[in-house]
Amino acid sequence: MRNSIFSIVFTLFLISFLIPFSPVSSQEYVDTNSQLSVSLNSQTTFVYTDSEGYTVVVGLIENDDPLSFVTNVVIRANFFDDFNSNPLEITEGKTILNVIPPNDKSPFIIRSETPNIDISEASVLILDFDTSTSMKNSFIVSVNNVLLEPISSLSDSAYTLLFSGELQNGNIPISETSVYFAFYDVFERIIQISTIEIGDVEINEKISLDLIEKINPSAVGFLIFSESDNSYYPFVNVKIPLPQISTKSIIISDVVITDTLGNKLSEIKTDLTTKIKSKILIQFTTDNISDETPYTYYVQIKESSSNVDIPPSIEYVGKYDGQFMGNTFELPSIDWVPEKKGLFFIETFIWDRNNVPLADQGPFVLLLVN
Repeated sequence: MRNSIFSIVFTLFLISFLIPFSPVSSQEYVDTNSQLSVSLNSQTTFVYTDSEGYTVVVGLIENDDPLSFVTNVVIRANFFDDFNSNPLEITEGKTILNVIPPNDKSPFIIRSETPNIDISEASVLILDFDTSTSMKNSFIVSVNNVLLEPISSLSDSAYTLLFSGELQNGNIPISETSVYFAFYDVFERIIQISTIEIGDVEINEKISLDLIEKINPSAVGFLIFSESDNSYYPFVNVKIPLPQISTKSIIISDVVITDTLGNKLSEIKTDLTTKIKSKILIQFTTDNISDETPYTYYVQIKESSSNVDIPPSIEYVGKYDGQFMGNTFELPSIDWVPEKKGLFFIETFIWDRNNVPLADQGPFVLLLVN
């Protein structure tokens, strides 16, 4: 039925109660001929256990060809335990988009066939894909409003996202139309996907888009994209506003780089241990002061790119677990051993033990490795 949104068909997963793993997949390429290339963006691959005990792998597949559309991308996930080099389970899956446009991408989700607490790692490999007939970019998806409902405390395990927008069709009718939301965290990993199914849309017809969704508190933004039987709308990156929280204030400041003796460094050498330190201050804004506030301090290091069209690549992610005792400050430190030369920048984050952000991202710090 046109002019109305069918109910949201599925939220593929909500991971606020999930246990994340570190994926072991590497960058994989498949070439069906000398012109085509489809790649796995291993930096965005995320592995976790869902609430039913199944292991889930989610990530992005990229069509690297500037001209050709590809379809029928087959992805294999190998699930391992800590002791055996042979996989406990092998499962195949496909991308969310049926057709990936040139120089574009699509998320994928693969779930283990059985719940297995022994699974601790997973690797992902692209097996095959085909070329596809061209699709038109004949409609537009616009964003009107994005906000989070206010929450009362940082212990909430999920936020409610309120989204409103519009799909404006062009000069050809479309059918089997869906709009997708791929939520990502600060490490640029896809952690949740939601879908609005629309169906048939007539020429020049406008469809209102509304999504009220419980999302993982680690989500800092989402990619919105759409596909129909013969048309598509490419990825648009949308940032999620911070929720309103008034219980406490936490600030990351004074991010410094030192050697093992505590001497500050402006540039460092490869293969030498470097310490990344921050000062973190907590200040309660109410009289209800908790004795202990557990936190996790994350450091993310990215390699800067001289090409503005190439996003910086993630070189390292480390974490430190600590806790505040009332109104006080902490001085967490993480060791990093750079393996290659170049210009890098450092990002710092503070989350609670439920992966809820406790503070704004810390100041950027540039670092030259010689």
